[in-house]
Amino acid sequence: MTSDLADRVQRSFSRSFASYHEAALQQAWIAGQLVQELRAAGAAGPFTSALELGCGTGHLTRRLTTGFDISELTLNDISPQAQGTARAHQAAFLCGDAGQIDWPEKPDLIVSASMIQWLRDPARLLQRAAESLAPGGWLAVSGFGPEQYRELVKIGSSSGAPGLCRAEDLAEAVRGKLEVVSACETLRPMTFETPRKVLEHLRNTGVNGRAAKRWSKSSLAAFSDDYMRYFGAQDGVSLTYHLIWMVARRPA
Repeated sequence: MTSDLADRVQRSFSRSFASYHEAALQQAWIAGQLVQELRAAGAAGPFTSALELGCGTGHLTRRLTTGFDISELTLNDISPQAQGTARAHQAAFLCGDAGQIDWPEKPDLIVSASMIQWLRDPARLLQRAAESLAPGGWLAVSGFGPEQYRELVKIGSSSGAPGLCRAEDLAEAVRGKLEVVSACETLRPMTFETPRKVLEHLRNTGVNGRAAKRWSKSSLAAFSDDYMRYFGAQDGVSLTYHLIWMVARRPA
């Protein structure tokens, strides 16, 4: 992540930190899915050392700490407010860009939910994770794919995350280093009463970290009109989430 993008993402997520946990329904779903797939793959623990990258408000952290026996848990996030998540789960905290900070040595579990799309080169982080894992260690990662917010793309938005990719791209990044157990993706649309509610949702989840647009009365009206024209339905308007995830293991 470049310093300019990292600064903008950090400011956006810090502003939305208080509203994120309740608004981030899709992020909560994928956190549960990652833990479910780890268990299905045989990752029962106990784990000596675990590292979570981009912990945020703790959707995945809570599921990890209730679902697995972890001796030493280290949490990372670009937002300083996430230190509260670490305190709540009695974990160490590393603040900063996940691609730039030093990691604990040889964790046997590395996880990350809904963060890698903010990196310009997600494969580089995945390769680092693969090389960092202890023998027999597990990697579980989720992000968002190219169909993410396709409604916004249709009407001309350029504020999407830079690292959108397919599940197969996650798997390809670690092939030869890890055994890929699963690489999956799904589309999960949400429905909102109005286009303005869509913008409110984006603001509450902090995902407009690249957006530089300043709304005027006329531009907001034009956005709403376009959104309703293309995506309006009897029950409201849609916003599509394209979730991707992978679970892999380093050979023992």
